[in-house]
Formats: sequence, C-alpha cells, structure tokens
Amino acid sequence: MGGGWLSKPWRDLPKNSEENLGFLKSYQPRNTDVKHLRILVHGPIGAGKSSFINSVNSVLQNRITCRAPADAVTGGSVTDKYTTYKISKDPEGSYSFVLNDTMGFEKRDGRGVHVEDIKLALKGHVKEGYKFKPEEPLTEGDFYNPSPTLDDRVHVLVSVVPADKISEMTGEDVKKMREVRQTASEMGIPQLAIITNIDRECPKVRGNIKYAYWSKVLMEWVEKCSFLLGMPPNCIFLVKNYHSETKTSDDIDALILVALREMVSVGEDFLNDLQD
Repeated sequence: MGGGWLSKPWRDLPKNSEENLGFLKSYQPRNTDVKHLRILVHGPIGAGKSSFINSVNSVLQNRITCRAPADAVTGGSVTDKYTTYKISKDPEGSYSFVLNDTMGFEKRDGRGVHVEDIKLALKGHVKEGYKFKPEEPLTEGDFYNPSPTLDDRVHVLVSVVPADKISEMTGEDVKKMREVRQTASEMGIPQLAIITNIDRECPKVRGNIKYAYWSKVLMEWVEKCSFLLGMPPNCIFLVKNYHSETKTSDDIDALILVALREMVSVGEDFLNDLQD
C-alpha cells in the first residue's frame, strides 16, 4: 500500500459487523446478581469519552445520536456528573450493558475529576447524578452509596486516550490513570483502552478508516499507549468517534464494534469468575 502502510494488517477486522452486532444484541449476563454489565470510561479531558458513548449509541441505533454532551470543537467530554447511559434496543427494552461517563483528568491538581472519585465509582459507592468536585472527593451524603451491590459496581474499566495528545501525556494525567488502573487491578476488574482521534493523528487513515490497522504510525501509538498505561497492546483498540458525520459508516462502526464486543466479553468473564 506504499509508505506509511504495512504489507498486511497488524490486527484483523471482521469482513462485516453482523456477528458482533448479533453478539451484542443477544448478550445477557449469566450472573443473576447483575441486570446490566457496567463499563466505565475514564481519561484526560478532551480524550473523547462522551463522544465514544455517543458513537456506541449511534452504531447500535444505526443513526447519529448526541445523548452525552461533548465539546463541539474537540469532541471531548464536558461531563461534570456521574452519568449512566442505557442504550435502547428495538423493538423494546435496552441492551444488557451500560456505559458510565466521568469528568476528565487534568494534569494540575485541583482541576478535573478527583482520582478518588473514580476509585469510589469502581466500587459502586457513587450514585447516579453526582456532581464531581475537583477540589475534594465524595465522602458522604445523598450521592454516597454505603452498601453497593455487584450491580452498582464497575465490571470493565476503559481508558480513553486521544491519539493526537499521546505525546503530551507524560505527567499527572498518566499518574492518575495508572492509579485508577491499580485500584481496578486490586479488585480484579478487567481493563482495556481505546485510542481516539486516529484520523487527526494519521491523515492517511482519514479517508481510509478501514485500513487503520495497516498504519505504521498508529501501531507505534498503540505501543506508546501500552508503555504509558502499562497495558498490553492486545488490550488497546483503535476507534474513530463520530464527530462531523451526519450518517453512520460501516467502516467506523466496525472499529467501534470490535472494541465494544471485547469490553462486553472481558466483563462477562469477570462476572462469571465471581460465580465460580
């Protein structure tokens, strides 16, 4: 394919997304203590957390949706409350997984989400609608859940990293993400990462999203992300969020669905292990 492209993809994508869509539509947690598998997204401000949730919703609704508020310029999160997003499934009901949005991390202390709040969310102590306070974490009150059930807890932690800002992520934001990952590891919670904004960082991919996994540049960014977060490369996925598009695209959908299916699969493994 020429300069910047490998002779073959470094990760295979399915020829079509029907199998992944079928898996997600039919998925039900086997663990009867859980109604919905809970996926929590976290990462720096402007990473595309809310945009990813919107994109997942768009793929599964087969139309562009904008439920989670996202910055119109960066496509990054403007979230200030702990919010759970259920996704409608035709003809009625909803998918058996939910995504939780969080405020983003910032490099400076006293700005962005407090790392302790994300840890509390992992354990199920944070109630829906809690407004994050950068200066102090949640301790008690109406939004503190003192006795969380397994259904309240997080079952998959997803780190969201923007490709166009990976080179800037070397300080406090990475430290905070690693701290959250450590807590998740201690709880046995599986962890994945998605790299967003791949079309901005790699212009050659912009018009050829389906060739994302042929790109040498993006392969290098996955390795960089792996080093920063201490996460194996096979747990890191490339994603193009919907941003300026007015219609969904099979190629964009394919990347999102591959990542989403893996999130649900590892979360289901986690829940099953709790029953053994």
